[in-house]
Amino acid sequence: MKRTLFTALTVAAFAISVGATSVSAKNLRVTSQLSPKHPITANLIDFKNIVEKKSGGKLTIEIFHSAQLYKDKEVPQAVASGAIDMGTASLTRFAGTIPAVDMFYVPFLLPSQDLAKKASAQGSTIRGPLDAAILKTGARVLWWQSLGGAIFMSKEPINGPADVKGKKVRVFGKTLGTFVEVLGGAPAVISGSSQFLAYQRGTVDAGMSTAAAVKSRKIYEVLNHITITNHASVWFVVIINEKVWKGLTKDEQALINEAGKMVETNLADSIVAKDLAVIDFVRKETKMGVIDQTPAQIKAWQDASKPVVDLYIKAAGPLGQQMVDAAKALK
Repeated sequence: MKRTLFTALTVAAFAISVGATSVSAKNLRVTSQLSPKHPITANLIDFKNIVEKKSGGKLTIEIFHSAQLYKDKEVPQAVASGAIDMGTASLTRFAGTIPAVDMFYVPFLLPSQDLAKKASAQGSTIRGPLDAAILKTGARVLWWQSLGGAIFMSKEPINGPADVKGKKVRVFGKTLGTFVEVLGGAPAVISGSSQFLAYQRGTVDAGMSTAAAVKSRKIYEVLNHITITNHASVWFVVIINEKVWKGLTKDEQALINEAGKMVETNLADSIVAKDLAVIDFVRKETKMGVIDQTPAQIKAWQDASKPVVDLYIKAAGPLGQQMVDAAKALK
């Protein structure tokens, strides 16, 4: 009888111990639509490694990559609703509820990567209000992920804004679509993963993307030219459900913020070099022609795209005007 009682108490104590361990260990589930080799998901993996090491395993990060759970357009709602703890999504995915986020896609509003970096800095006059607006949806921005500048890719050479007229152009946001329309082209919103087939099948004549995509998605096999305009700055944001965030301790929040800042800086610092390396790869190892732009040619692009600024402000309202004013003040 004593032995039975001892065994029962031992099992009960073990169960309590296991329960306490499972309660103290917290797991955060993160969704990404991109593969582990893509800079965006690789950035999440770096974050995971830092958090798990510094927390001693008390905080764990579980990454669901390659759209295993949600597509890019579904991420903001999935995180805001609590269906998933965290996620990464293109900034423009918030444009439906917060049109002002598209200010990074107003062509040439931030005409250099240095200005884009200043605009995206934590607490800046541009990022601060955008982060606050996103928070109202139920998702908190933890850090921003840079993917570099946008370029044109095409079958026929695009030497200037006049060459866009009459072309069907792949875009990845409403404001970039407006840009194409202003230039006399026809925009088509096509996901990054569908670009290759769209170019191969002739669904579109040209497209916009980052330099990295030319190599990673093998665009050089189906198009003939890239034009280095850097007319927009491409960003993703990592968000966490606000209720989940408030359920973390102050120390856990501080650790996550610290890790987020580290990986944000690392990605932003490396992306320009990666873009240059890809462009060099295209020049030397592919049949694509690289069309550089002189200052005079960039001025022609800027002049042709000026109507987009007013159309953006009209769509984004007072917050949009605030973003444009803040961007001009950075120059």
